[in-house]
Amino acid sequence: MVLQSPGGEGGVKRDEGFRLGGGAIASLAGVAVLGIFMIQNTQDVTVEFLFWDFTWPLWLVILVTALFGALVWFGLGVLRRHRRRKERREDRRD
Repeated sequence: MVLQSPGGEGGVKRDEGFRLGGGAIASLAGVAVLGIFMIQNTQDVTVEFLFWDFTWPLWLVILVTALFGALVWFGLGVLRRHRRRKERREDRRD
């Protein structure tokens, strides 16, 4: 793909390949670190929560905790987008 500047002067060549953004790279790095951490921690642990207690492998506790954290993070993002959309709608009415 060749892009022309508004003045009609020469073009700038741009590669059309697949590129990862910073967020995707950080997410992949985080998943890799989490995977290494889970592989290194395989012993069984007893988890106590409120009136329950159960024994799980530590890697599973780590995975469940990470998934719960990701779910909370995703939910907060959804709430933020909803609030911004609602504010934009109200601004258009004014």
